[in-house]
Amino acid sequence: MIKRSCEMKDNLIEHMRGGDGTVMRKDILGQDDMARHSRLFSFFTLKKGCSIGEHEHNNETEYYYIISGKGVVKEKDGLKEVQPGDVVITGNGESHSIANNCDEDLTFVAVIILD
Repeated sequence: MIKRSCEMKDNLIEHMRGGDGTVMRKDILGQDDMARHSRLFSFFTLKKGCSIGEHEHNNETEYYYIISGKGVVKEKDGLKEVQPGDVVITGNGESHSIANNCDEDLTFVAVIILD
């Protein structure tokens, strides 16, 4: 199967998970396209000043693969800067948030795998 970019759904989400501004999410695969142990496979764009608020991952693990830009991720042990090529891994009941505090768009792919 090949899924074309034009078939992928674009979403604009205001204050995602209590975050700031508008988050752009392109669903690479919809729920019907994924294996039953997956919940999300999407491309995100955060403009300067936008964020995804803090949220928890129980019985699942979320992976962010940073493609471009720089941002700040909040984890239990504090704030950490992220840049292209970094992977953020959050699971086992832990929480995280991500914010773009730079001029360039922060883009990343997010995948959620169910435990």
